Amino acid sequence: MPEQGTAAIKARKLTKAFGHQTALREVDLQVDEGEFLALFGPNGAGKTTLIRIVASLTRPTGGIVSVRGEDLAKAGTSLRKHIGLISHSPLLYSDLTPDENLRFFARMYDLDNYEDRIDAVLEQVGLRARRRDPVRTFSRGMVQRLTIARAILHDPAIMLLDEPYTGLDLQAADMLRAVLQELAASNRTVILTTHNLEQGLEMCDRAAILNRGRVAWQGARAGLDLQSMKEHYREVTRPA
Repeated sequence: MPEQGTAAIKARKLTKAFGHQTALREVDLQVDEGEFLALFGPNGAGKTTLIRIVASLTRPTGGIVSVRGEDLAKAGTSLRKHIGLISHSPLLYSDLTPDENLRFFARMYDLDNYEDRIDAVLEQVGLRARRRDPVRTFSRGMVQRLTIARAILHDPAIMLLDEPYTGLDLQAADMLRAVLQELAASNRTVILTTHNLEQGLEMCDRAAILNRGRVAWQGARAGLDLQSMKEHYREVTRPA
């Protein structure tokens, strides 16, 4: 297992094109073990594409991505056991209950004695009382809560969170913030994409701005206040 200070995620000249549209343009980015990176950028900047590539859900057009020292192109799906993903798609089965969904993922991740772990994550996201109700009956915020439970079920070393606050009510957002604080304190590697500069800066170690498929700016959180971050953002995302 890599030690803290080594690269958990490394991208070199990462490129992704969809037909004539290029989403990522030779991105170089490294996130160290235990580091929390907040990734900002306007719509269409390439944030979701980057997250999907690191999660091995999308193949890059060019460049190299390594996760925990393994080339993602060669490792295939085996690295997914180390990754928890919260994305725009909940990756849940709407006809199943939370209990059934989490049992499915627990078996997929080869978890031992997973009953207690399922109880714990459902309690953590406030859905224990609804564990036997079909997911199709849930509100958008409740589905997002269950998505969080799915993502942390196998206690992954790396968390990828793509706009996780989308669709959450105030109570659910507070719950997610508590989960993120726990992740930040537990030495996990985290990439959080968000449009909200204040939320992103709250717990990160480093911030980066993606614009037009390139890393336009990055810097340490230490000594960086919200006003300075706003100025950096406006500068690098200004229309050409």
